[in-house]
Amino acid sequence: MKQIVVPKLTGLDELSMEAVCERLEVEAPKYNLACLNWAKEFPYHPITIFSIAHSDEYIYVNFFVRCNYLRAVNYRNNSPVSQDSCVEFFLNVPGSPEYWNFEFNCIGAVNASHRAERKNPTRLTDEQIASIRCFASCGKSPFQELEGLFSWSLAVAIPLNLIGIVKTQLPLEIRGNLYKCASATSMPHYLSYYPIKTEKPDFHQPGFFGPIILK
Repeated sequence: MKQIVVPKLTGLDELSMEAVCERLEVEAPKYNLACLNWAKEFPYHPITIFSIAHSDEYIYVNFFVRCNYLRAVNYRNNSPVSQDSCVEFFLNVPGSPEYWNFEFNCIGAVNASHRAERKNPTRLTDEQIASIRCFASCGKSPFQELEGLFSWSLAVAIPLNLIGIVKTQLPLEIRGNLYKCASATSMPHYLSYYPIKTEKPDFHQPGFFGPIILK
């Protein structure tokens, strides 16, 4: 059965996020965002791989992308980063009626909220977003779309207590999905780890979340 296994790695919280990237590259499992759910209309499939691990305090994800065109227009909290070169992590914790969506463009701008359904989000505050650790290989300054072939990475650390998990609950199985998109670029695309069976692109589909096992 397809699943995402998230090992516990000690000592991550004491490292810089750049050093976390290096450690995850060596020690964490890697997964490929291979589901091209709407291939007829959006056939472009940039290489997108993520590695994932957790500590007692954070869940860490390191995304690596190789793509044509690079865009990072949005830079404010809760701006529409999915228009840019973007990676996303959606999840649901057992017992909660809501799911969380964390969306990051390639310079680390964050759009994040929790909701029971797509149309009624509760946006994260600036203080909550500031608790998310982040390292973007592209830097932090916004830029208009660039043409060419690019490789970039983005590492994020989401506090477990932010999403309602305490370390005494670990190990724990949650549900979720990970995505790659860039809706306003010259080559728009929509990739996922777990398949989504909808007619049009829609990542807000908790019914298609799959298992994410925090060991």
